[in-house]
Amino acid sequence: MSDILWLGDPAACDAGLVGAKAANLSTWFAHHAVPDGFVITALPADPAALVDDLRERIGLAYLELGRRCGVADPAVAVRSSALDEDSHGASFAGQHDTFLNMRGADAVLDATARCLDSANSAEAMAYRGQHGIGVEEIRIAVLIQLLVPADSAAVVFSHNPMNGSEYEVMINSNWGLGESVVGGSVTPDSFIVDKESGEILQSMIARKLHCTIRTEEGTRDAEVAEELQTKPSLTDSQIAEMTRMAIALEEASGHPVDI
Repeated sequence: MSDILWLGDPAACDAGLVGAKAANLSTWFAHHAVPDGFVITALPADPAALVDDLRERIGLAYLELGRRCGVADPAVAVRSSALDEDSHGASFAGQHDTFLNMRGADAVLDATARCLDSANSAEAMAYRGQHGIGVEEIRIAVLIQLLVPADSAAVVFSHNPMNGSEYEVMINSNWGLGESVVGGSVTPDSFIVDKESGEILQSMIARKLHCTIRTEEGTRDAEVAEELQTKPSLTDSQIAEMTRMAIALEEASGHPVDI
């Protein structure tokens, strides 16, 4: 039977129960700025696995999350965390669905079912085949986490993936929520930062025509205002803070991280 574990619970740090994505966030939760949330431990990749008892417990956990943050129907991200993500040299980036700005227990339950089913998509199955990962008994944990209502968002690499340098941090960013950056639907701004000095070695400001914004029922793609299209989506102080975060998490993990 699947269990529900809160981030920071030692059991939620076990990748064998919750997948590497949720386990890493749970490990970092006590000492870093990780939004609160809970994990539904691994289930078969089938919406039918959400039996009535589990659906009720998810609903109660969502109510508790609202109580913790003081909001009746908090906006959350519903994210897949497959047990074989970030293993076998495969990250599954973009292969399993994430649903942002979900509000209310019914919306969260529906998004959870769609997360499970996304592991059966043709794209996810093809990805498994390309990386020699089995398609039998796929199991997925689902992470439900408070949504950061971001004005801009980024992916941060503690090692520069373009040249492999361990001395440089690379940041890709865009206005709005991070979906447009992670999903590759926009050419983001890109910043290269020297780890030791904090100097911004390179700034490549893209023309950002689209971004992901919140709506009443989730998210949508929107046009970026003309005056913001060629303006940096991060300030120098935000870049410095992201660099410090990347260094701290790399030191805590003992290996390069992407955030």
